[in-house]
Amino acid sequence: MATEEDVKQRQIIESRARNISHNVRCTECGSQSIEDSQADIAILLRKLIRDEIKSGKSDKEIYKKLQVEYGETILYTPKFDLQTAAIWLSPVIVGGVAAGVWAYQKHRQRTNVHIMALNLVRGVPLTAREKETMLDILTPPPPAKKWWWPGK
Repeated sequence: MATEEDVKQRQIIESRARNISHNVRCTECGSQSIEDSQADIAILLRKLIRDEIKSGKSDKEIYKKLQVEYGETILYTPKFDLQTAAIWLSPVIVGGVAAGVWAYQKHRQRTNVHIMALNLVRGVPLTAREKETMLDILTPPPPAKKWWWPGK
């Protein structure tokens, strides 16, 4: 008959095995953990994890062994390196570049006024867009209303 200490030890092993199994991807299913999958490879991996725990290996050692044998994709939490950083940061970089290009275009549009003014002096007619830009730049903004000043 099993003693209370043996039962407690089995519960600890089972708890650790389930915790590790939830973080390991089934190689056959791909979208399920080996804890949730009933594929043959998942059953074998769960047994392997329990055997490794019983032999005294730490969780980190078990994860490392699985990663070496089956590749990095078997773990749900991949290590953070240059490649994963590039994947995660690429949308931010693309957005930053797009914002920079947009700001540069706006800046160029505003700073071409001197060229448009030179063309006017030389007698070169302005396009409709150039006329609109010149009017936008040369028209002063309306005075701001002061909420604390009575009257207008």
